[in-house]
Amino acid sequence: MKQLLKVIEEKFHKTFKIHDISKVEIDSRNIKKGDLFFAINNGKNYIENVLKIEDTIVICDDNKWKNNERVIVVEDTVKAMQSIAKDYRKKLNIKLIGITGSEGKTTTKDIVHGILSSKYKVKKTLGNYNNHIGLPFTILQLNENDEFGVIEMGMSHKGEISALCDISDIDYGIITNIGDSHLEFMVNRDNVFLEKSQIKNYISEKNLFVFGDDIYLKNLSGNKIGFNKDNNFIITAYSETLDGVNFFVNGNQYTFKLNGKHNCINASIGIALGLSLGLTISEIQKGLDLVQVTPMRFQKIEKEGILYINDAYNASPVSMKASLETFDKINFSKKKLAILADMGEMGENAISYHEDVLRFANKSNIETIIILGPLMKEAYKNISSSKFILVENKEEIKKLIKNNFSDRIILLKGSNFNRLWEII
Repeated sequence: MKQLLKVIEEKFHKTFKIHDISKVEIDSRNIKKGDLFFAINNGKNYIENVLKIEDTIVICDDNKWKNNERVIVVEDTVKAMQSIAKDYRKKLNIKLIGITGSEGKTTTKDIVHGILSSKYKVKKTLGNYNNHIGLPFTILQLNENDEFGVIEMGMSHKGEISALCDISDIDYGIITNIGDSHLEFMVNRDNVFLEKSQIKNYISEKNLFVFGDDIYLKNLSGNKIGFNKDNNFIITAYSETLDGVNFFVNGNQYTFKLNGKHNCINASIGIALGLSLGLTISEIQKGLDLVQVTPMRFQKIEKEGILYINDAYNASPVSMKASLETFDKINFSKKKLAILADMGEMGENAISYHEDVLRFANKSNIETIIILGPLMKEAYKNISSSKFILVENKEEIKKLIKNNFSDRIILLKGSNFNRLWEII
């Protein structure tokens, strides 16, 4: 990463003995020879250990290191990383694709990465490193040989999308949908839309791709993807199998390994981008087959003869219903059990949102639904149904599965803090 070293030396008027940076790290445990370490938060406690490793460089906001020739002391480490990432991005001859939306960002990121990887050298955001630290860190993972970067952009407060766009200088933008995520901070969907749609101000209309059936996004100018006939890329003949989804986009057939109508939409957005970039239908399908999906996105796990579907990375009313609908539609040979836990950041109407999800679940054909968490417990007071089982903790769930439901297909869905995967 010679370009990055040059950016740093020019920015801070400092010359280092090394001629290249091996890679960038924010976790001292991963440091190797020649790495650049940003000592964020308690990272400054490990600077001494990092400097014991040959040819490392450290950027921190701890003045006690100001006289060390391999340390750059700044006022704010995070802001310094953002500024360096912004300057480094300008040096790279690479196309960046920014992805935002209330749901589906990470899966869409994985899909776009897979599709483009069938033809180009591509890097993507690791995990969900999508905030004011994760995005610049992702940019600093890029190198001079990369042709595309797929950047996930998260948001929970006003102004965050613009700040991330300013750092990354994206060439293409994707908005997956507008939902009820982060309402604790954003209050309502109107505010979510205003924030998410800021991405359009940083790219041309022809480089914007959105879910055109969304009540908010359908009015944006750009490429619209969806089932409605007035979209630029029209999805038809969508169907589910045990192995994923089959569907057509503008008359051409595709398959994708993840179940769910929402994942069909995510895949179709990636297909639209791929077609716009000149990829052939066969290259796109090859890319869809190559997609490496981030764990806990409708992930099938078999353990002790039980098939679990782990969709428990995160949850909102929209993603809860999508997961339940998909689970309900798949024709498994066994009965179904859904385990639903609290959704986070729902704001003052949290109980109402949870009631809505439970009513939706109650109308499904799923035979049994276990619910967990204080919000679910409160919402359950207003729901009358014999298919629900209210529990106090995950240990209760494990016992119920062992003693009563070992013959079921089991869906796990709830916000990340519930740690539902511990049930498996």
